[in-house]
Amino acid sequence: MSKILWAHRQGKKHYVGQNERGAKVEIGMGENQFTPGELLQLALATCHTFSADHVFSAALGKDFAAAVGVAAQKDERRDSYSHLTVEMVTDLAELSEEQVAQLRQKSQEAIDKYCTVGHTLDDGASYDFDLVSE
Repeated sequence: MSKILWAHRQGKKHYVGQNERGAKVEIGMGENQFTPGELLQLALATCHTFSADHVFSAALGKDFAAAVGVAAQKDERRDSYSHLTVEMVTDLAELSEEQVAQLRQKSQEAIDKYCTVGHTLDDGASYDFDLVSE
């Protein structure tokens, strides 16, 4: 199996995740760290906006400002998220109601086509875990 992403343990519930391009992220429960669940939520939120960036750029200009947020409903019994809501905030004041409706439709079509994280969640991806000695 090729290593595309990995994380090294730094201490109790503290890892540093890294990709092969050298980017790093602190994963844990402490200050300046993302929990694994938060990373999942951010992955979904940014996958949405990445997938439709070309649509937003065409409608709002290539240097449009935006923020994307995500809220999660957690099923405490299962320790899982039962629903995630993604919201993008940007200035739509220059667009007519019809243009906003078209932007919503076109961006949703792009998200439905290109958002790998959304597809993965929709499909209920399976996973495996293996413990290896080195």
